Amino acid sequence: MSRVINFSAGPSTIPLSVLEHAKAEFTDYKGHGYSIIEISHRTKIFEEVLHSAMARVKRLYGFGENFKILFLQGGGSLQFAQVPMNLMTKTGYAEYANTGNWTNKAIKEAEILGINHRVIASSKESKFDHIPEVKFSDDADYGYICSNNTIYGTQYKTLPKCKCPLVVDSSSDLFSRPVDISSVGLFYGGIQKNGGPAGVTMVAIREDLLDRADDTSTPMILRYKTQANADSMYNTPNTFGIYMLDLMLEWIENEIGGLAKMAERNEQKTAILYEAIDASGGFYTGHARADSRSLMNISFNIASGAEVEAKFIDEASKAGMIGLKGHRVLGGIRASLYNAITAQNVKTLVEFMNEFARKNG
Repeated sequence: MSRVINFSAGPSTIPLSVLEHAKAEFTDYKGHGYSIIEISHRTKIFEEVLHSAMARVKRLYGFGENFKILFLQGGGSLQFAQVPMNLMTKTGYAEYANTGNWTNKAIKEAEILGINHRVIASSKESKFDHIPEVKFSDDADYGYICSNNTIYGTQYKTLPKCKCPLVVDSSSDLFSRPVDISSVGLFYGGIQKNGGPAGVTMVAIREDLLDRADDTSTPMILRYKTQANADSMYNTPNTFGIYMLDLMLEWIENEIGGLAKMAERNEQKTAILYEAIDASGGFYTGHARADSRSLMNISFNIASGAEVEAKFIDEASKAGMIGLKGHRVLGGIRASLYNAITAQNVKTLVEFMNEFARKNG
């Protein structure tokens, strides 16, 4: 079997061992005679999968008993609205740090909902090439960040410390590294980068925040408390997505050794690509400032311009490397080095880059 190297920003590559595990169980789940996608979410068998995935999330990040783990639908995009609908008090205000496209969308939802909010930090003026200094007010209803920006290739090295509940959109660096959760009130992400196929959004929420939603205006299904009370099964959950998430988290725990080991692996392979960009003599130029570079998404350009970039993407695809076209907002080239990408995969890309520069520089 010939598999390409998938550098897509998401949905992204899944470890072959995980795919093979799912393949072996697909028509006959653990000898029960049916597929996991055929059984009811109300059965004990699926509940074991659900609770296993919840427990793994807690173990990996260190979320205590005061956190509820939810598996929802609607992607990170629904969370842009669901967060203010659930966490705003009637007299308070929210604060946002704007680091690009995804925080822009979250701020827009706050505007549509008419909530009192402030943008207290932004890197817009420099085309979102870095993470700005962020200090949230103590009395804010919440402070909101996106921990990693897939488009611009920037990432918080550490999460901000604050007294107000910190809300973190971690969609594109979910399960990639340990983080300090001491200020976190709500931590969420679509799993389709590092946690399996698209269709499941993981939300970890502090229990004391579950009662904030206005019962007179927030639809039942959009209240975190509704889903928490129903064990994420108020409506039918994405059973296959949760099953795949559990397999992915098992891979991180047992094959990799946890988030600290995963972070070491990600740092090592990312350094290979950044070194190649920096050593190219200006043929390749990275977008993100050095102090804000992402371990997940590396956006860069070729000095010769868009025509040569298109040639690079086409020739890379023919060489078995896909997903390298930059986002339409920024253009250029983007390599997403999510958890399942290996150091050897990155070395293969770098060898191609070096040869391409030799021929076209």
